[in-house]
Amino acid sequence: MKLSQYIDHTLLKPTATPEDIIKLCEEAKEYNFYAVCVNSCYAILAADELQNSKVKLAAVVGFPLGADSIEAKVSAAKICIEDGADEIDMVINIGYLKGELYDIVQYEITSVKKAIGKKKLKVILETCYLTDAEIRKACQLCKKAKADFVKTSTGFGSAGATEEAVKIMIEEVGSTLKIKASGGIRDTATAKKYIELGVSRIGTSSGIEIISSTKNNRDEHTY
Repeated sequence: MKLSQYIDHTLLKPTATPEDIIKLCEEAKEYNFYAVCVNSCYAILAADELQNSKVKLAAVVGFPLGADSIEAKVSAAKICIEDGADEIDMVINIGYLKGELYDIVQYEITSVKKAIGKKKLKVILETCYLTDAEIRKACQLCKKAKADFVKTSTGFGSAGATEEAVKIMIEEVGSTLKIKASGGIRDTATAKKYIELGVSRIGTSSGIEIISSTKNNRDEHTY
């Protein structure tokens, strides 16, 4: 698979304008990225821009803190799907997880997944705030809740993806769930490192830079 097809071309800055989102979608189509990832307010605009293309649309929910109510996350996820999103990237309730309220955390993930049906659910763990044991527990809850992906980071926490966290996630979910690495991935070598570890998706705002060298040579790396 081409390197570009691992990339979710991402723009989640609070200053992003409609013009920025249109540009993001144009770039995703030009560079053949797998998806774009946007804030929920822009789902309908991005869906319109991506019509008649193969690029998927991911929208974030409970972003970036994960502290919204369950009802708010479920409602936001439903609206994003109605607006045209193919995937939901939801931030886990970090405080509940650290407080060992595991039943509530699992119920939240299950509720969002149920609300979006066959659409893909990626659960953002924000690993920079978690111990190794908490990362493992979060992965276990995501498996029980029937999520589709576990994802490392929002890119807005104190750190992004790390090799250590990804290895734990891979050990815990195996082939049951897919893994998305995001946060701080800005060059080809780093992206390739995570793909070689076993991740299925890379979330980055540096997608063009990551594939530019292979794109210029008209011979993208495949995996």
